[in-house]
Amino acid sequence: MSSPIFHSETQSRNISINKVLKNTYILLGMTLAFSALTATIATMLAIGPGFSLVLSLVGFGLLFVVSKKANTAQGIFWVFAFTGVMGASLGNMLNHYLAMANGSALIMQALGSTALIFFALSGYVLTSRKDFSFMGGFLMAGMIAVIIAMVANIFLQIPLMQVVISSVVVLIMSGFILFDTSRIINGGETNYIRATVSLYLNLFNMFIHLLSLLNILDD
Repeated sequence: MSSPIFHSETQSRNISINKVLKNTYILLGMTLAFSALTATIATMLAIGPGFSLVLSLVGFGLLFVVSKKANTAQGIFWVFAFTGVMGASLGNMLNHYLAMANGSALIMQALGSTALIFFALSGYVLTSRKDFSFMGGFLMAGMIAVIIAMVANIFLQIPLMQVVISSVVVLIMSGFILFDTSRIINGGETNYIRATVSLYLNLFNMFIHLLSLLNILDD
């Protein structure tokens, strides 16, 4: 028979986890909407590749700021600044696809596929309550290998290699969705700002590489 103290502690822990999960999904939805808005504005302004690169570098810098401010009242402001800049950095890439005859369809397919994968994987973790923390090391090793392959392909320019890279990134991001969601529901991540940023980056990278993959396969 479990003691009242243990039962109370378990109940309190579950309430805390549910609160983090709820806040994470609310903030994720808001930041994705804001990111879509800044991406639309950047697309309408027809920003060039140079400016997109600068925005990506600024976003990378803001990532460290968000991590540092995650436990403060300023964290919300910085997470919106980060996701807004990252969304805007997509402007040039989106214009590149929109210039194609089927570009709009490819973008919508990539968005739809990203959403479908996210809801399916998140739903699985939330339903099964499985712990995917064991995947952390494999996923990080995979990301390092992919980054090396991406740098190499800048010089090699092998189309088939790009297909492999994009496919692997989509699989790795799928793994990270399982991993990050699992950490939230098992108490491994107690800060909803950091949890939001992790899931946002998973979706951001998945969308980019799904779009690239769909374009290559369509060609």
